[in-house]
Amino acid sequence: MVDTEVLIAGAGPVGLTAAIELARRGVTCRIIDAAAGPPRYAKAVGIQPRTLEVFEGMGVLRQVLDSSIQLRGQIVYVNGAEVDRVALTLPADIPYGFVGLPQYETERILRRRLAATGTRVERGTALTHFEQNGSGVHAVLTDEKGERRVQAEYLVGCDGAHSIVRKGLGLGFEGAAFAEQYMLGDVELDWSMPRGYGIRSMHRTDGVTDDLLVCIPLPGRCRYRVSMLVPEELATMPATGGDVVEHGLEGSHPPELHHIQAVLDRLAPEPVTASSLRWSSVFRISHRIVDSYSRARVFVAGDAAHIHPPTGAQGMNTGIQDAHNLAWKLALTLAGIGAPDLLASYDAERRPVGAEVVGRTVRSAREGVGAGETDPGFVIRREAQLLIDYSDSPLVSTAPSGIAGPRPGQRAPDAAGLTRDAVAFPIRLFSLLGQTDHTLLIYLDESAGPESPTAVAALTDAARRATHGRIDVYLIAAADAELDESALPVIRDNDGHFARAYGAKGLCAYVIRPDGYLGFTEHAPTPEDLTKHFAAIFC
Repeated sequence: MVDTEVLIAGAGPVGLTAAIELARRGVTCRIIDAAAGPPRYAKAVGIQPRTLEVFEGMGVLRQVLDSSIQLRGQIVYVNGAEVDRVALTLPADIPYGFVGLPQYETERILRRRLAATGTRVERGTALTHFEQNGSGVHAVLTDEKGERRVQAEYLVGCDGAHSIVRKGLGLGFEGAAFAEQYMLGDVELDWSMPRGYGIRSMHRTDGVTDDLLVCIPLPGRCRYRVSMLVPEELATMPATGGDVVEHGLEGSHPPELHHIQAVLDRLAPEPVTASSLRWSSVFRISHRIVDSYSRARVFVAGDAAHIHPPTGAQGMNTGIQDAHNLAWKLALTLAGIGAPDLLASYDAERRPVGAEVVGRTVRSAREGVGAGETDPGFVIRREAQLLIDYSDSPLVSTAPSGIAGPRPGQRAPDAAGLTRDAVAFPIRLFSLLGQTDHTLLIYLDESAGPESPTAVAALTDAARRATHGRIDVYLIAAADAELDESALPVIRDNDGHFARAYGAKGLCAYVIRPDGYLGFTEHAPTPEDLTKHFAAIFC
């Protein structure tokens, strides 16, 4: 007998995201964590614009924005002189910016959202062993009462750098540890640096960085997360033996305020005193990535799949998006309507993303984000995780040739200035996306021709049949398009924002996946085109 459809090991941001996304789709899941309580502190403090879009769909965006601070830019110093000042300015079509929020606060918000679905985290419960076969996953859990067995259809390992799930699968985890050790602290700094700007100050000898200070703004008066090389007196011995991954916080020798002040005295761009130390730790960094994100019914996500320097706050954000990608595919499969190879696309889509993040953060760890690159706009969009591209995915249709606008596999752009009946104010495209099912947008303008109502009806019927009804369909009409009475919800593109963002003209169709990426774009589409596209996703 199956105890739960999905067992999730690990209740950090990645595991919580997976559980929320599954629960939103009616999937029963259990989420366990070996720790007796949630962490008081953790390394991650940055949330990227793309993750905020994910959080909007999950229903936690308001809480995240209410609790966070906007990250406005970074000022870089070398040997005491300012050498660069970067503003984190995004194009007008991107709805959200970068924010700073400690990971424990992000987890608190996600736990409350999960609890609203009726699912709770089972604390003090560790996964100690599992086996899988064609019918499911047999797991052994251990808590204060002893061992118990659980039968699940699928297992998702979100259990961090030292993942039991990854080890149980026997996955390769290639990479190495950094020779340097670092220390972190949450402090108040009484300086005149502009609010919301991160500070990166380096000392270089003969072009080589040999001392480093990074200060990231946190919510609260003058609060920063500071990171620096660890002094020799706090350095710990490297771990040895077996399958040892040197990555994470070391609790045995926490830095004191005077350790942090000594680095500030050497590297701060102006005289500053650190005070109100809330938390500190020494930590080690490795860079590694698994050779596969899944085997049969078992998956890994987040730090269980990829670890790397915390440069640019990529780790937690990448892991959250791993879980977001996997959850909708698991839900369709469990509903009995997913295509046979749907779950295999998780590795095909997300492992290249993880590999790119590992490589990039290793290169940036010493010299900073974007060092040596000449296009700051590209760097900012990349760091915002807005350039992820699934164009090589088996789930994505071939890009039509010679047509403007985003290609299948790219993030679906937002569009403002849309209107609809009974709504007094303009709306955004993203507000239409339920982000649990696929969305079909059919665009129509005056050049579409008199046969367009018949074509729209045929496209709608084909999409609903191919997706077993798991699709929302909207008709996006240009301001000058004359429409007969429509069975579809009609959204007017009065300002032409949608047409410009999507390169839309005539009769067009766009399929947006539940994770916000385009799966299909076509001008003059046919029902057969849509049916063929959905055959890779739905059985």
